[in-house]
Formats: sequence, C-alpha cells, structure tokens
Amino acid sequence: MQAPKFSKESFRLSGRPGLRGLTFFINEKKWLFLALLIGLIAYRLPTPEGLTPEGHIVLTVTLVAVIVFITEPVPLPSVALMIMVAQITLLKINSTEVAQSLMSDSVFFIMGSLMLAVAIIKQRLDKRIAWLIVRMTGTKTTNIALGITLVSGLMASVIGEHTVAAMMLPVALTLISLVSKDRQKVKGLAAVLLFSIAYGCSIAGIATPSGGARNAIMIGYWREFFYDPTNPETFKYLVSYVKWAAFAYPLFLIQVPFVTLILLRVFKPEQKHIARAVVRLREQVEEQGAMKARDWIAIAGFFGTLLGWIFLSDQWGLGTIAIMGAIFFLVVGLVQWSDVNSGVNWGVVLLYGAAISLGMQMKDTGAAQWVADSFLKGLALVGVETGIGLWAAVSLLTTFATNTMSNGAAVAVLGPITLNIADMAGENSLRMGFITAISSAFAYLTVVGTPAATIVYASGYLKPGDFLKAGVRMVILSTILLLFAARFYWPLLGL
Repeated sequence: MQAPKFSKESFRLSGRPGLRGLTFFINEKKWLFLALLIGLIAYRLPTPEGLTPEGHIVLTVTLVAVIVFITEPVPLPSVALMIMVAQITLLKINSTEVAQSLMSDSVFFIMGSLMLAVAIIKQRLDKRIAWLIVRMTGTKTTNIALGITLVSGLMASVIGEHTVAAMMLPVALTLISLVSKDRQKVKGLAAVLLFSIAYGCSIAGIATPSGGARNAIMIGYWREFFYDPTNPETFKYLVSYVKWAAFAYPLFLIQVPFVTLILLRVFKPEQKHIARAVVRLREQVEEQGAMKARDWIAIAGFFGTLLGWIFLSDQWGLGTIAIMGAIFFLVVGLVQWSDVNSGVNWGVVLLYGAAISLGMQMKDTGAAQWVADSFLKGLALVGVETGIGLWAAVSLLTTFATNTMSNGAAVAVLGPITLNIADMAGENSLRMGFITAISSAFAYLTVVGTPAATIVYASGYLKPGDFLKAGVRMVILSTILLLFAARFYWPLLGL
C-alpha cells in the first residue's frame, strides 16, 4: 500500500491533519518559530545601558523581521502585518497613527512605479529593442553585450530594474535562441548576455530616484530626519531628482564597460559574432511592421512621466508624479485596471510601507542612535571610525544586508542607523545616505539579491554558482568606484 503524500495544500485544506502533516508544518515554519523565540528572549533581556525601553522593543521587532526577511518562512507581506501589529501592541502606538505612517511620498512612488512597470511591459517592445541594440552595436558579441548593459541601465535608471529585466529577458533569449537551440553550445554566450541585463539593471538602479525603491526611501529619510521648513540651511536635505542624478549617474556610466570586461573574462562566450542570429531577428521585426500609434503614445507617456520627475518632483513629490503617469496609461487605454491589479505585487507596497514605518520608530525611540554608537565603538577598536574607513565599513555592511534581503528593505532598516552614524561621527549625512543607498545595489552575489537577478536566473541558463563567480568581482569594482566618488567627485558638488 502506497504511503499518503503530504503537501502544503493538503495540510492547509485538511481539517484534522495527522502527525505527519503537523511535522511538515513545523518543518516548513521552523524559521518563523525560531525568529519568534529569539525575539522573545531578546525582549525579556534587560534593556542595555543607553537604550530606552521603547528602543529595546523596536530593535527586537527589527531582529525578528530581519530573520524572517532572510529565511522567508511566511509570505513577506505578512511580515509587514506583523510589524504593524507589533507597533500597536508592544509600543502602544495608536492604530490610526501606525496606519498613517504606512503612507508617504516614498510609498506612493513605489506603488506608482510598479503600476507603470505593468503598463510598459504590456506594450511588448522587446524585439524592437533587440533590433535597436544590434543596429547600434553590430554583430560582435562584445559590442552586443556592452549595448545590452547600457540599454538595460539607461532604462533601469528611470523605470525600475524589475521592469527592465522583464522587458530585456526576451531580448537576450531571442538572440541566444537564434544562435542555437542547444543550450550547451551557448552556455558562455547566454551567461554574458543574461548577466549584462542583471548587472546593467543593478548598476543603473543607483542613478536616479526612480531607479529603485531604496533611493526613494533614503530621500524620505533625509526629509523626515533633517528637513525643517523654517530653517533654510536644512533645504539641502530636499534632494531633487536632478541632484541625485548628478551625484550617482556618473557612477553608473563608469561601470558599464567594466561590467562587460568582467563578464567576458569570467564566462568566455563561444561565439565572437552572431551575424546569423541578427539576420533572423531583422526578419522577425520586419514582420511586425511599422510602429503603431499606441506604441508612440506609450513612449510619450513614459517620457512625460520622466519630465515630471525632473521638473515637478520638488513641488508635487516623486510619488505623485509616478501615480499620474500610471493614471495616464489607464485613461488612454494602454493598460486595463485588471492588468494592473494582477500585475502589481501589492504586498510589496505594504512591505515597504511597514519597513519605512519601523525605520521611523528606530529613529524616534533612539534605537538607531544606540546601534550607531555601538557600531562606531566597534570600528574605533580597529581605527576606522571616521573618513574613508568608516565609509567602507558602512558600504560593506549594506552590501552584506542587500545580498540577504531586498535592497529596499536593507535601506529601510539600515538607513536610520547609518544616518545616525554620520551624525555621531561628524560625517556628512548626505554622503552617508548616498553610500548606504548606492551600496544596496551591490547585490551581485546571490540569485535572490535583486529582482533582475531572479528574473534572468529563471531563464534556466544560469546556475547559482555563476552569480558568485562574477559577483565577487563586481562587488570589489563597485565598492572601489563608490569610495573614489565619495572622496574625489562628490566634494566637487559641494558634499
């Protein structure tokens, strides 16, 4: 007789699960139980010297949230709900106040950007983009890889990396499949082209506020922590779209050729030219015919939103502009609400809102200041509590965090801490914020480090070990360039 099989579905649907079903559940949720146990122990410990009781609670909640972020024993949006409940029950904050803290311009921006992403993907411009790239680069593999990195980056700097990765994956797969259907014959080529997308998106996500949620979160922290409308000296903390780009865009552009050099050295593509694939691609594009009116309207809507971010974000906020762009696509009929509703992960919006809310509590309760003080004391033991040594330590801390959780969550958790570190060490808070936000893009080491990495991995051409081989080199390169910019370039901009 065949033994019964248990699954998540059978356990959830069974009114009276047996012992094996219960064992399955406990094993599946072991990290949740462990996180709660660690949280209970931390909660019951005496409050450390210099830390307020409320700060102790906030750090306990943060510790539990980080463990669950990393291990994912439950859907991540449920972590957001746990954070909200913890603020109400443990910190005794009014539920209305907690609800209000979930909505800010940063969260509006994340929500609007996700809606825009769905609208843009629906236009199906992937083969035209591929043809545009090869027309610019020619048929040489090196140049095509460089072109994919640059185009992916240029788009990811304004519409978010998950959107770009989803758009560009068919571009790369089209070129790869036109070269050969046998995956063993295009392993190196596939790795180079697919990582060109992932790394192009990652290095460009730092370039502008619209490049990723992490950037909007840091801009929100600067505004909440330092801006005082009655004090003109604090106006510098109202970082505009153009100001952010001035500090970060050159870092993206400098890294583009290095990405291609690293990938070609690590993976060595089998084909130096893919002329036959390009011929087939041209034939497929010609079959699609000329650009249609809706294509041009979509492009106009996208550039209109970009111009709004550049010229109107100071007045209306980045989030409002993003939502206005999404409204445009809905009103003109380029996307339906059913598409947006099914295509947007609303749980991500809730997750970022709760993470930002928890970050604000870290500041208000003094928890961030206590952690910052402890971190600086540790660095002082090795003599790197100021200057470039401190910048490198913060960058490496953020790099570690962003390779184990989403970059937005990493900045939401670490932002209040690193900004307090800057204040206590006598460092510029704008510089430290930029270092934190930019370092959160260095998630090159794991499949789950960034949405773009996960998307290209889903193609089936890559192995987890491939990310580590190329990723270590990318982390070293990006960290060196970031520290160089902080030391020599940013001072030229008044930082």
